[in-house]
Amino acid sequence: MRSVLTQGHQSHSPNRPLKKLVINGGYPLKGSVKISGAKNAALPMMTACILSNHNITLNNVPDLADVRTMRALLDSMGISTSKTLDGSLQLNGGQIKSKYASYDLVKTMRASIMVLGPLLAKHGKAKVSLPGGCAIGARPVDLHIEGLKKLGANIEIKDGYILASAEQLKGSEYHFPIKSVTGTANILMAATLAEGETKILNAACEPEINNLGGLLNLMGAKIKGLGSETITVEGVDNLYEAEIDIIPDRIEAVTMIIAGIITKGEITIENIDPSHIKQPIELIRQCGARFEMFKDALLVSSPDKIKPMNFETQPYPGIPTDIQAQLMALNAIAEGHSKISETIFENRFMHALELKRMGANISIAGNKAEVRGVSKLNPAPVMATDLRASAALILAALSASGETIIDRIYHLDRGYENIEEKLLNIGAKVQRID
Repeated sequence: MRSVLTQGHQSHSPNRPLKKLVINGGYPLKGSVKISGAKNAALPMMTACILSNHNITLNNVPDLADVRTMRALLDSMGISTSKTLDGSLQLNGGQIKSKYASYDLVKTMRASIMVLGPLLAKHGKAKVSLPGGCAIGARPVDLHIEGLKKLGANIEIKDGYILASAEQLKGSEYHFPIKSVTGTANILMAATLAEGETKILNAACEPEINNLGGLLNLMGAKIKGLGSETITVEGVDNLYEAEIDIIPDRIEAVTMIIAGIITKGEITIENIDPSHIKQPIELIRQCGARFEMFKDALLVSSPDKIKPMNFETQPYPGIPTDIQAQLMALNAIAEGHSKISETIFENRFMHALELKRMGANISIAGNKAEVRGVSKLNPAPVMATDLRASAALILAALSASGETIIDRIYHLDRGYENIEEKLLNIGAKVQRID
C-alpha cells in the first residue's frame, strides 16, 4: 500500500469567498487538455469506506470543493482520510465515532445523502441532515428513503434531519419509480451488507454507478447486473480492503469538447473513455464538428459553420442533464433554430437568462427552450447560478470577443478541477479575481 504523506488536512471549508472570472474571449483554443477524475464517481466511492474496517484507496481523485466537503463530513464522523505520496486518497472507516451528518456540511452538497445507506448497513443507525446543493430543482430524497424502508429500515424526518435505524437490513426488491443515480448508489451500498438478496429495478446505468459497483465487488461484495436496469446484490457479512481508479469525468470531457468548437479551435481531449460519451459525441457531430478517436483520447475540430442541434436530456446512455447548459451555449451561436427539452430537473434553465445578457436569442416555456442562433455573443457581466451554468457561461465568454466577467464562480469549484489552468494551457485568456 502507498505510503502516506499527510494525515487529515489543513482546511475543509466549502465556503470559499465569492469570486469572479474575467475572460477575454474570441481566441481559438488549441492544444491538449487532460480530463480529471469524475466527481460523481468519487463522492459515492468515498462514502463506501463506511462499509469496511479496512483501507480503501481511490486513485485519480479530483481536487474539488465537493470532494473536500465530503472529506470534511467523513472526518467529522471519525473516519480516517489521508492523501498518499502520489495523490491518491486513502480512507478507513474502522474507527468511526459518529453516525451523524450535520446540516453545516450537508447543506452545501446533496451527495452527502449517500452516507445514509452505508451507515445503516454497517452500524444500524444514522442521523443525516436533509441535503442542500445547487438550486436546480427539488431532487427529493424520498427515493432513497423508500428504498431503504424496503430493506427494513425505520425512518422518520424530524427537525430537518433523517433519523434512520435498522437492527439488520434484509434483502428485498425495490423498483425506482424514476431513475436516480444517488438513489441507486445509496441502495446498492446498503444492500451489500443486508441479509439475503436485494434486487434493484429501474436502476441507474451511469458509468459512475458501474465504478462504484466495481469498488464494492473488489471489497468483497456480490453484485451482478451493473450497467443494466436490474442490479442484484447478495449480501455478505463483511467488506475488506480494496484499491481502484476513479473513471474520467465525462461531463468535463464534453465541456472541453464544446470549448474547442465554440471558439473555432482544435483541441485534443486526453484521459477519457470515449464509450462513456457516445451519444453526446453523436449529437455534437450534428453541429458539423469533426472527431478523430483514439483509445483514451479524441481530437475535436470546429466546423466553419456551426449547425443547430435538437435534443432532450435523458438518463444514461442519453444526453446528460449536466451538459444541457453547455450545449445551449453552443446552440446560441449556431446558424439556425434549435429546440431543447429538459426532462430530468425542473428549474434548470436559469443560465438562459444570463446567456441572453450576452445577446443569445432564447425563449423558455416550461421544460422546453427554443434557441435561435446569433452570429456572435457579446461580452457582458453575468452571474453563475449553479455548477453547470458556470461552465456554460465560461463557454459563451470564450466565444465572445472582449471582456466578460462571471460572478459567483465558486459554483465552478464544485465540479471542475483547475479549469483556469487547463484553459490557459490551450490558449484562453482567463483570470480569477476577488
